[in-house]
Amino acid sequence: MPIEFKAETLLAAQDVRVAFFDVDGVLTDGGVYFSEHGETLKRFSILDGYGLKLLRSAGITPAVITGRDSKPLRVRLQALGIEHVRYGTEDKLPAAEAMLAHLGLNWPQAAAIGDDWPDLPVLSRAGFAAAPANAHAEVRAIAHHVTAARGGEGAAREFCDLLLTAGGHYRRLLDGARGLHA
Repeated sequence: MPIEFKAETLLAAQDVRVAFFDVDGVLTDGGVYFSEHGETLKRFSILDGYGLKLLRSAGITPAVITGRDSKPLRVRLQALGIEHVRYGTEDKLPAAEAMLAHLGLNWPQAAAIGDDWPDLPVLSRAGFAAAPANAHAEVRAIAHHVTAARGGEGAAREFCDLLLTAGGHYRRLLDGARGLHA
């Protein structure tokens, strides 16, 4: 059974056409791991990744704007087929605005999920803002929805499921996954 979302939350998210994701603290648990050779290691949730794929299949563009850059991150986003990515960007607002312009969209059609202060400019302008359960208090305070899940542990999937439900896509996609024809 899917998570039950409040009606006002679904209404606020129903016109979303692009979803901006932070990486560290949203798509990962926010930890930075280093191997003995100094290589950066990251842990990603398969559930979260499948949620991003579901967004694409529903016509909602997933976009990633992150302050860091690493080979593991690039490999993961490429495997998910994420085309709209900006790496190593501390000032995320110009990157989001450029992506919106490229897609021919505006802020009311955008959703965003982030966990810390660098995400605030994008979250405060997006038509719909979300935060993982373990996000900084300032981010949780402006979010339309705070996920039950923590970053890297299903928060992104919950956000995706919310957007799919709000847009009327969830049941159709689930029936397709079950092999049912709506």
